[in-house]
Amino acid sequence: MRSLLRPLALLAAPLLVLTACGGGEEAPAAAGSDAAAETGAFPVTIKNKFGETVVKEAPKRVVSVGLVEQDALLALGVVPVATTEWFGEKPGALFPWAKEKLGDGTLPTVLKDKDGIQFEQIAALRPDLIIGLYSGISADDYKKLTAIAPTVAQPPGVPDYGVAWQDAARTVGQAVGKPKEADELVKGIEERFAKVRAEHPEFQGKTALAATPWEGYFVYGSQDPRSRLLTDFGFSLPDGLDAVIGDKFGGNISAERIATLDQQVLVWFPAKGGTAKLKADPLYKNLKVRTEGRDVFVEENFDDPLYGAIQFVSVLSLPIVLDQFVPKLATAVDGDPSTNA
Repeated sequence: MRSLLRPLALLAAPLLVLTACGGGEEAPAAAGSDAAAETGAFPVTIKNKFGETVVKEAPKRVVSVGLVEQDALLALGVVPVATTEWFGEKPGALFPWAKEKLGDGTLPTVLKDKDGIQFEQIAALRPDLIIGLYSGISADDYKKLTAIAPTVAQPPGVPDYGVAWQDAARTVGQAVGKPKEADELVKGIEERFAKVRAEHPEFQGKTALAATPWEGYFVYGSQDPRSRLLTDFGFSLPDGLDAVIGDKFGGNISAERIATLDQQVLVWFPAKGGTAKLKADPLYKNLKVRTEGRDVFVEENFDDPLYGAIQFVSVLSLPIVLDQFVPKLATAVDGDPSTNA
């Protein structure tokens, strides 16, 4: 299962991660004075892929079986009692941008993803809310999780691991009683994207694609957060992309379809040390996107804030993406093959 989730983080963890498994000791809920729910926020009904979830009151013990929801929770002043390890093996499964929000709070228990969801471990944490928006929860998983606590699973109408960062933040906001605050967080980030589009009109109309050299060439579809990043910046995805990918967040293309990669901008997420090998790939090296230097390489590095931030695509990680990724994209589209993104 781990091999399937690899493209998510290179992508650095498994495609079917999908679910949490246990590890670590029980952590206390960490609700501060800033965690109070907004007036009239409860009860709230949230639709998900498998039905509806009713949250009757402000949760005090939140478990995340999704891979990135800890960021939205911490941004709203809610410390989860457990998070799910995706990649990087950071304490509490918190990257620096999220660790900063934790402050003096207790590190969450880290759930693992080796053998699927560890329901007994989660039950032992006594959660009053389980969140799995950026996940691959199955119908059977959902049934078991809801027997433990109200569970907010993937939203309807999108593939597994396909929830937009805006929807993830706003749904978490609903679930913890802070919908207005979550909406303001989203609007603040969206304003920054609008500023980038205004400052970089050269992005408009350019076709762009995100990919990783995993079991050949793995391309991200239109419903993947990394692809949505590109469109948020003003780029367009290639016509017919999802017809090639299917209804998943991404998929492999055959060598015969390598022309799919030959876009005006191509963003790669190679494994650690894999950039040079990719540039020398006999099929890839002669494509115009390579010979004209219109490709961007964000190599796997768990200590590189940009690499982690661009995988999480959250309200906490996106400021890093906006600061550090935009210059690389500008270099790729500047028309000068001598520049290196």
